[in-house]
Amino acid sequence: MTAFLLTVVLSFFSAFLAVPILLALLRQFGIYTVVRERQCQVFMLFGKVAGVLDEPGFHFLPAKLGLRALVIRWLGTCHKLDMRLDQQYLRSEPVNSEEGAPMGIGIWYEMYISDPVDFLFKNADPRGSLSANVSNATVRCLSNMELDHMLVDRHEMSQTVRDEVSPMSHAWGYRLGSVYIRKVHFRDRGMIDQIEEKVVNRLRQVTSAILQDGENQVKVITSTAERKAAIEFAKAAALRPRIVGEALGEIAADPEIERTLFTLLETEALLEGDTEITLTPPHSDHDRMAQLQIVERDRPRRSEPSV
Repeated sequence: MTAFLLTVVLSFFSAFLAVPILLALLRQFGIYTVVRERQCQVFMLFGKVAGVLDEPGFHFLPAKLGLRALVIRWLGTCHKLDMRLDQQYLRSEPVNSEEGAPMGIGIWYEMYISDPVDFLFKNADPRGSLSANVSNATVRCLSNMELDHMLVDRHEMSQTVRDEVSPMSHAWGYRLGSVYIRKVHFRDRGMIDQIEEKVVNRLRQVTSAILQDGENQVKVITSTAERKAAIEFAKAAALRPRIVGEALGEIAADPEIERTLFTLLETEALLEGDTEITLTPPHSDHDRMAQLQIVERDRPRRSEPSV
């Protein structure tokens, strides 16, 4: 049991204490180094470049740098550079269109380190210099362009800026990647308000024209329908007397049918009208007058409305 515990303690000490300490000492004495992905290490000794390691992985320094690797950690310097792709956005670069409109251009671009040694020693601030060059190229190349061309052809404008900046940035070990004109806008607030007012007025005019055209179309359709209906009604009114006349002519051919028809029509007219009908038995004219006087006398009087 004691041997087992001793083995556990030694294994723990070796794995978590001895090995890291040993590896740290080996790195400090320049025996090896580890280069990570998209990273570069530049070793300097007495003001000169002793070596450049840009391949990721484990590197045995004496095989790369010779005997200088043993003292380079003490007498020299190791610069670790990030080789990954970086991005930056310049907001509202001031330019003027050919018509004199003050415009602002937002430009987005990528950059990465192409030469580590030139990046370290050719320029004290490569990132700032690249930003200034992109800004200057944008103002210089995109000024005095036609306004409609500036608002539409962004791909051509991006290519123009990239072609102007790339040779200058590459001399410092800092290469320019993709360039994209992301935003083109007006900088003058008064001009923006005027454009908005014109657009609103134009929309109102277009809306009014659409409404008026719709009303005109409705009126045309309505008038056309009314004209066709009037024509059809006129045709019907003209045909009605002829149809009725033909029907009466057929009825008049038979006297009995004619007499019966007109009797029915007269009876219907009497029934539909608001008249009082008094029926008397068949007697002479003198008896008929006496009967009418009796009916008139016996008829109930209508009560007068009270005030």
